[in-house]
Amino acid sequence: EPSWTELKLQGQESLAGRAAKKLKNEEALLVQMGAVRLRTELDRVPLWSGNHVGVKQLAEYMARYLYLPRLRDENVLFAAIQEGVASLMWQSETFAYAEGWDEQKKRYQGLRAATTIRVIADDRAVLVKPGTAAAQLAAEQRASAAGTTVAGPAPGSPVPAGGPNPDGFDPTPVSPGGTPGTAVPATPVLRRFHGSVKVDPLRLGRDAARIAEEVVQHLTGVVGAEVVITLEVSARLPEGASDKTVRDVTENCRTLRFTDFGFEED
Repeated sequence: EPSWTELKLQGQESLAGRAAKKLKNEEALLVQMGAVRLRTELDRVPLWSGNHVGVKQLAEYMARYLYLPRLRDENVLFAAIQEGVASLMWQSETFAYAEGWDEQKKRYQGLRAATTIRVIADDRAVLVKPGTAAAQLAAEQRASAAGTTVAGPAPGSPVPAGGPNPDGFDPTPVSPGGTPGTAVPATPVLRRFHGSVKVDPLRLGRDAARIAEEVVQHLTGVVGAEVVITLEVSARLPEGASDKTVRDVTENCRTLRFTDFGFEED
């Protein structure tokens, strides 16, 4: 049963200012919300409607139900959605985004993950459960790859003797020049990728988002891909690091679980 909660206000600011400050401190009013927190709320209630939830519907939920976080405005929600879709950990920690759900074809339109998006709060845009989104993206990847090859019999299916099979597929190897009996050279299977790039430390967020969208997204979309990303930071400090800098950086590295870090004399 709903009940009122009494909060005492302190300070010399205006009543509205003191109330807003108190609400922020008590997390009764959020001016910023992380994507992982949003995913937690989606799963806790739950707010999913099957495998997705409409963005517009989600905004209405946040404004209507008292047991959900109270947001300053819709932009707080949209920022959390953008952060979640751009996250490289979207499959385990956040969600995907789609421009709409095609009920007839049973697929999501404009499905996006691990990339930067612009949230459209219309009646069609939805957040998608990561497992469902990953399955569609993997299927699309397989279909795209299959579209570049000649269709043939299913693996392990028998090939009739005495000529081409009923489907019109001739199992006789043919060279690129069209000579029967000459095996086509096997296409190399590229199973590894590596790359490194320098980024502007003053524009790390922008550059990281571009790398995620233009490189990492293509790799994570490959079925069974195991993608490991390591961020290396190297700094030369001609004037030396102050005690505060050493303390702050060291403490933050430990919090962020850096595996190898430290300051040196030279």
